[in-house]
Amino acid sequence: MKKLTIKIGAIALLCASPVFSQSGGGLKPSPAPQDPLLLMHNPEFSHDAFFIGRDYHHNTFRDHTKGLTGLAECYFTLADAADPQDFALCEKLGLSVIVSVNPHLFGDEWSKMSDEQIDQYVEKMVKNGGSSKAIIGYHICDEPSSTAFPFLAKVVKAVRKYAPGKWSTINLYPNYATIWTENKIKSQLGTKTYTEYLEKFVNLVNPDIITYDNYMVQMSMDLKQAERAGMYFTNLLDVRRVSVKYDIPFWNVISGNQVRPFTTIPSPANLAMQAYTSLAAGAGGICWYTYWKGGYNYAPIDENENRTLTWRYLQEVNRQAMMLGTIIKQLKSTGVYFTAPAPEASLPVLPGEYVHSVESDAPMMVGEFLSKNGDHYVMVVNLSLEKSAKFVLKTNTPNERMYTISLGEDTPYLYDFESSKRSALDANIAWRPKLESELEKGLWLPAGEGVMIKCMGKE
Repeated sequence: MKKLTIKIGAIALLCASPVFSQSGGGLKPSPAPQDPLLLMHNPEFSHDAFFIGRDYHHNTFRDHTKGLTGLAECYFTLADAADPQDFALCEKLGLSVIVSVNPHLFGDEWSKMSDEQIDQYVEKMVKNGGSSKAIIGYHICDEPSSTAFPFLAKVVKAVRKYAPGKWSTINLYPNYATIWTENKIKSQLGTKTYTEYLEKFVNLVNPDIITYDNYMVQMSMDLKQAERAGMYFTNLLDVRRVSVKYDIPFWNVISGNQVRPFTTIPSPANLAMQAYTSLAAGAGGICWYTYWKGGYNYAPIDENENRTLTWRYLQEVNRQAMMLGTIIKQLKSTGVYFTAPAPEASLPVLPGEYVHSVESDAPMMVGEFLSKNGDHYVMVVNLSLEKSAKFVLKTNTPNERMYTISLGEDTPYLYDFESSKRSALDANIAWRPKLESELEKGLWLPAGEGVMIKCMGKE
């Protein structure tokens, strides 16, 4: 079986769409600048990669070959936390693997174990997992209370002892889990605030990665229920803040099916928006809950292990996310902002540190990034799930030259949209006059989608 790879190499940039200029009555190509960051490969079986995975539940494919091949063809880079797993096929397909015991333990179960039992459990898990190069880590538990954090710290320490260089994944609760109060018997977080929950996790567990789940895009009926919609964005920025503060990568586990029988279903718009908002916040990976149907409808894979239309939507979203995620892994996330009014009152609104304004009749999210050599990159996301929208971006540099990162080819490339638009208008002037509205600057974004822009200084 041929190995599936995402080729991001030098050849494709040579084939980048040219920008045209009008001179002497004819159109002449004017090449866009090259950007070495766009030539980078997403490294296989490396913690430096941008990851796209499914949730942390165990492998349920009856046909492993068909199932794993489908994951790779859908631009996933991370296979199930599975026992057993076909490691040879994962290696061939370029799928990293997070190993766990079936079924994996929960936080309260780890809390009941002695230090010796924890050590023995981890030793056995690592030994049984094997030595495949595809293994990047071990799944410890899902949605633990903070009361389990001291015990999970011992688990992480044991993994580092028996599997040096491998990650321990502990998937955290979202911010809509129940908090602790004096008169509340049951608390999921075990803390008084979600911020306290995150800070305790980092300081007590000393984790390799922060990963959490939030399904409020669909639970809010495609952002129509404002309070629930706000929880998606505040959760994302809370996790990002802790990630940046402690220099720990984070993954966002988002909804790829109809998460409840009464909620909206996966669509090209809400799938794209979940991926693009994660990217704009600087996420090191995304995971989709869940890939196979199980107890959920409209999943990418149905009960007969056939692909659904959701799989087709998800394949394109993952393709775009992989190309941009590979670039973002090489950048520093310096800020996240929203156009006013923000989806929730506490969220930061423009102007940002670099972006002065974004003018649009739809709500927009803006992520600011900086490269090691000081280049500025900006990601703009259309937060409307109902309509395409035009936006005009202005930075602190007047009349800045901007190039969009085009994702139409197998390799991303820089594209000067404004220059191309002016050339097209010049070419058509013989049969119709230019309209004033056509001369206005601005880019269009489909519902839920985003675009990454490289800022190149004053024109």
